[in-house]
Amino acid sequence: MIELKEMKETIATANSVFAQVTDMKHEQVVFCYDHETGLKAIIAIHNTNLGPALGGTRMWMYQNENDALTDVLRLSRGMTYKAAISGLNLGGGKAVIIGDSKKDKTEALFRKFGQYVNSLSGRYITAEDVGTSTKDMEYISKETKHVTGLPESMGGSGDPSPVTAYGVYMGMKASAKEVWGNDSLSGKKVCVQGAGHVGSNLVKHLTEEGAKVYVTDINKEALQQVATTYKAEVVAPDSIFSLDVDIYAPCALGATLNTENISKLKCAIVSGAANNQLADEVVHSKMLMDKGILWAPDFLINAGGLINVYSELKQFSRAEALKQTEHIYKVTLDIFKKSKGEKIPTLVAAMQMAEKRIYGGK
Repeated sequence: MIELKEMKETIATANSVFAQVTDMKHEQVVFCYDHETGLKAIIAIHNTNLGPALGGTRMWMYQNENDALTDVLRLSRGMTYKAAISGLNLGGGKAVIIGDSKKDKTEALFRKFGQYVNSLSGRYITAEDVGTSTKDMEYISKETKHVTGLPESMGGSGDPSPVTAYGVYMGMKASAKEVWGNDSLSGKKVCVQGAGHVGSNLVKHLTEEGAKVYVTDINKEALQQVATTYKAEVVAPDSIFSLDVDIYAPCALGATLNTENISKLKCAIVSGAANNQLADEVVHSKMLMDKGILWAPDFLINAGGLINVYSELKQFSRAEALKQTEHIYKVTLDIFKKSKGEKIPTLVAAMQMAEKRIYGGK
């Protein structure tokens, strides 16, 4: 028998779920569970005004289910804005699988998840993300056609990380142009937080242009590999925010730009690949502006991965995807111009530009 206290807690949790969904204006949230495979997943469809909701599936060991819900809601909303500001005919969605990507992956789990994706009849199209791979997408594709980011051997676009990194690089160069009058990164000191697929590709671009790169990651093996390959200097994770650099590039998980960390920053630019970099969008976008730090909106400059999987849907080549990703440079400068002219944070400028397309019927 359920006690009254348990029932009240359940009702309170349900109310908070609907409060979050309503606040962010989501169209649909699907909770997925399978006893046999141990699947626990959430699919969030934020907006489909411009097309089907496309967004990757993240596999992460969240501390609790509320954290997973908050993450998928924020990420899916970010995908709506990312697609809109990139000029793509797509809506925004995202999925999270609660689990350890190093221990809990099985073909059966991903195939079961694929069945849930398929049940949405194309309203949501999935792809790889943190903790998932092209191989996982291959398993999902056995149950649904609504998946991208398949291996190149299957006619897919393959790993989107190089294209994501290239877009961040374009956004960083546009930021340099805005701050220093030219977009050269040669001689600039850049701290890259995150030595994963995207971070390592970004380090490659930076070192090839002659930037002095510092890198950090909690994964010591990946960190050492990047440092050795590109002769980047390793720094401790807890020292990156007070490091005397020109550019801070967050390329791991989000919310690193909080009050404490922003107060420590000595850089002129923040430009990185991580999603949801601002712990509080209103407070911290303004805090960065007031401190004179130029922030390149994350959902714009990290859109290369989305452009890559969109090119797979449209059967474009990798070269065409990279060419479209270069457009991030111009859009980033347009946002800076609007921000400066209207004296508003770059986040607000970017969201206004995206919303004009999402809700303006264009």
